[in-house]
Amino acid sequence: MTLRISTNAIFQAGTTQINTLQSQMAKTQMQLSTNKRMLTAADDPIGSAKALELTQSQSMNTQFGTNRTNASSSLSMVDKTLQDVTGQITDIQSLIITAGNAGYSDSDRAALATELEGRMADLLGSANTTDGTGTYLFSGYKTTTQPFTQTPTGATYQGDQGQRTLQVGSARKMAISESGSAVFEANLTGNGTFVTQATTGNTGSGIIAPGAVTDTGQLTGHDYSIAFTVTGSPAATTYTVTDNTTGTALQSDQPYTAGAAIAFDGISFDIKGAPADGDSFGVQPSQKQSVFTTITNLIQTLRSPASGDAGKAALTNNLNTASLNMKNALDNVLTVQASVGSRMKEVDSLDSTGSDLDIQYQTSLSGLQDLDMVKAISLYTQQQQTLQAAQVSFKTMSGLSLFNYIS
Repeated sequence: MTLRISTNAIFQAGTTQINTLQSQMAKTQMQLSTNKRMLTAADDPIGSAKALELTQSQSMNTQFGTNRTNASSSLSMVDKTLQDVTGQITDIQSLIITAGNAGYSDSDRAALATELEGRMADLLGSANTTDGTGTYLFSGYKTTTQPFTQTPTGATYQGDQGQRTLQVGSARKMAISESGSAVFEANLTGNGTFVTQATTGNTGSGIIAPGAVTDTGQLTGHDYSIAFTVTGSPAATTYTVTDNTTGTALQSDQPYTAGAAIAFDGISFDIKGAPADGDSFGVQPSQKQSVFTTITNLIQTLRSPASGDAGKAALTNNLNTASLNMKNALDNVLTVQASVGSRMKEVDSLDSTGSDLDIQYQTSLSGLQDLDMVKAISLYTQQQQTLQAAQVSFKTMSGLSLFNYIS
């Protein structure tokens, strides 16, 4: 049986084949121009899906890098401000030491009080620092609210306890701010466990020490008072320790020796000088106190007359209290600063990890998408020659006709 092929079929088959070869060569040429193996998802469905996943992961990693840059900037501003605060508190501590000079007069201490008012204004300025765009560093989530406003007793905090955060890694959300309450108000009074103080109105020269904890297991957290009685001739001084919380006398009519330890319920301290009849001292659990309250109280102390033994004793007791409270304030700021520093170091570490991860993503994407140039050029040359041969053969075939052989 003889197979007959029409002229129309020959032309359609030839045209289709040439179009197919041209499409294949055009695709290879496009791959060469873009240096990409996959032009569409149809070229490699599994590879395309993997490349899309890697591209999304790489984009997220890039965004995390941007977040880390912003976090580092914010933390650097907080750290710089805390450095300023540290210097300001240190200056105030120096003024407290200066105010204890026995040769200073009331007017000298009043001058120090004026200088201290300037230091407090500087400290308030640091507490109300912005980042240059109107965002307050220490106001918590209330970024547009000024954190502190000065009052007659110190300063009022108007922010909240929040810490702004940023996602700096796939599994790490980091705080990039500190609340003003944590920096300036979370300062324990006294030695951190209890605070000793002279009662206002004492007429003797008794000076009480900060004291220390001797047995944590015996601590009660109660409020105590130490009352002095002076009787007889020659005068004999005794004291009575009362637990004001329970109304119980813990020690009654104990002989007083200046500088000797007074110990009860796991705490110990001493009192020097000569307390007068009726003088008393208190021991209370430590409480959190704003650094601005401490400074305001100190200014009032420096402006108060300190004449006679009683006045000098009151000055010394108040200066000791202020000195200890400012030390606690400094320790607190340094603790916060150390936390900020550790986060800055972590951001640097995450940046290094992020850079390594980006290289891994890029390498994986290159393996999936990049074209083998040698193989592609060889294929393109082969396709070009095949197309040329097809075109020549099609031209020859299409030119055949029986009429060419009829004479």
